[in-house]
Amino acid sequence: MTPFLALVGPTASGKTEAGILVAQALGAEILSIDSMLVYRGMDVGTAKPTAEHRSRVPHHLLDLVDPNEPFSVAAFQAAARTAAADVRRRGRRPLLVGGSGLYFRAVVDDLEFPGTEPAVRRELEREAAAVGAERLHRRLAGSDPAAAGKIEPANVRRTVRALEVASITGRPFSSFAGDWDEYPAERVRVAGIRIPGEILRARIEDRVRRMLEAGWLEEVRRLLDAGFGGWLTATQAIGYVELARHLGDEMALEAAVDRVVVRTRALARRQVAWFRRDPRIRWFDAGEEGASVVAGEVAAYLGAA
Repeated sequence: MTPFLALVGPTASGKTEAGILVAQALGAEILSIDSMLVYRGMDVGTAKPTAEHRSRVPHHLLDLVDPNEPFSVAAFQAAARTAAADVRRRGRRPLLVGGSGLYFRAVVDDLEFPGTEPAVRRELEREAAAVGAERLHRRLAGSDPAAAGKIEPANVRRTVRALEVASITGRPFSSFAGDWDEYPAERVRVAGIRIPGEILRARIEDRVRRMLEAGWLEEVRRLLDAGFGGWLTATQAIGYVELARHLGDEMALEAAVDRVVVRTRALARRQVAWFRRDPRIRWFDAGEEGASVVAGEVAAYLGAA
């Protein structure tokens, strides 16, 4: 099998523009590996590639479902493999670009993802709403401490998923992680973007404020008007939760913005920690201008595969 090509790194590192430059150099098409870009109507706040971006290089795995539709990493894995096969049939190469480590590994590695059971999930979501995220997380810790140790107590979505899998399979969620410590080098050639922490923190705050100027608040208002309010406030969609609370008069705008910046920086740290565990990644150092400055080096490295 021809190895996948991939460009990964933390949020706000400039992967979108760099990915386009790399894809153009290699004659590749881009497969997004970002867990939020699959949702329609969530464009500004997810920094989704624009129509102009997509006119330069074909992009795949964007806008797959509405925000309130069920979607899993297993569904993403299937969609990504179909998209990759289609790209290869056209004589092009798929270039994975994004920052979701779980989605990255779902595509490039032969990992097993348990199915879903909507009724079980709904019951767990009702329980989470009734008792709170941290109490539900304590329940998970009591039955599967290995899984709980890898999930933030405030992350309702992942806690619910771990409990759902245990309920429908009779196995602890952590038992499905047997292949996660293996990193077959023949499956992928991957470049990672590395930016000094203080520069990345500044880029994150600047991007959040530019998103607001680009109409993020109006985007959230449209989603609320379309009936997606319950979904937005029940998930961990960074920024959408805070701006929905602001529009509901529960939080001042500046407080919401500050919270978005804090949460986005924490996300970036988790992304960096995730990718550091993968020995297949060759790192390229970028600075204030972001990943675009090393796009030529990345293209040369990936093109040698």
